[in-house]
Amino acid sequence: MGRVKGGDTRPEMTVRKAAHRLGYRFRLHRRDLPGKPDLVFPKFRKAIFVHGCFWHSHKGCRRATIPASNAEFWTAKLRRNVERDTLAAATLTEEGWEVLVIWECQTKSEPNVENILRDFLRGTAIQRESEGHAVADIKS
Repeated sequence: MGRVKGGDTRPEMTVRKAAHRLGYRFRLHRRDLPGKPDLVFPKFRKAIFVHGCFWHSHKGCRRATIPASNAEFWTAKLRRNVERDTLAAATLTEEGWEVLVIWECQTKSEPNVENILRDFLRGTAIQRESEGHAVADIKS
């Protein structure tokens, strides 16, 4: 796991390029915010996390499967990741930030990413309750 990249991943770069192409300016990985969101739009008080489907257990995604070998370890590790994600999003929401999670599988189509960003940053995202806190959700 030492070779797993923590930032500048292909999905994250796709989202960053789309946001820049749409004319939005943002900050990266602000350490003063819970969970260090991947993109932060301070002007709008909006934060975006770009999650890998495997590492963050994207429900219903074919990439989010538990490996057969050492399944107990992986189950515990991925559950901790989800718990940490949930806590970070809840804390940000409590502090007055809007939070969006963009999944790796949603970044395969650049027009799709642009639509997701446009909807979220213009305030037309659908709000849903997730694990006890509001998270913006864009249907792909």
